[in-house]
Amino acid sequence: GFYDECLRKYGSAKVWKLFTDLFDHLPLSALVENSVFCLHAGLSPSLDTLDHVRELDRCHEIPHEGPICDLMWSDPEDVDGWGMSPRGAGYLFGADIVKQFNEINGLTLIARAHQLVMEGHKMMFNDSLVTVWSAPNYCYRCGNVASIMEVDERLGTQFKSFDAAPHETRSTPGRLGPDYFL
Repeated sequence: GFYDECLRKYGSAKVWKLFTDLFDHLPLSALVENSVFCLHAGLSPSLDTLDHVRELDRCHEIPHEGPICDLMWSDPEDVDGWGMSPRGAGYLFGADIVKQFNEINGLTLIARAHQLVMEGHKMMFNDSLVTVWSAPNYCYRCGNVASIMEVDERLGTQFKSFDAAPHETRSTPGRLGPDYFL
């Protein structure tokens, strides 16, 4: 994945290390107009409310278990309640969990990105959750399209899909400017 791409493009793991250090300080989630909850992966059985998410101490590496891990690794699935994730981290969660979380928090949509979606985006659970995948042709071999989701002033959503750049137009970045990533 990302580590291999950094190694291939920049010739060392230094860029990957700088990014992972930066990632340890990025917010866990965002809230659009108190209605759309945006996060990397999914929900946690330890977190019932957005206030519980706000109380988490974010500034460290993602742990291997617990609510922060769940927010990074959990996936929606056609199950009732919570299930064990085949990833070995996080949980599977069903439509009933999404409905309950959205109702408690006054949300209309959970927007996430964590799973490859061949069509670029996938609505689930009566349009109460969407997975948006923004990496076209993931790992240069999956053949998927990607998309971004736009939210308008009335909280309507629109998806813009795109393909990967043609192979012949891609290049490895050259050394232009300062050598920040030695």
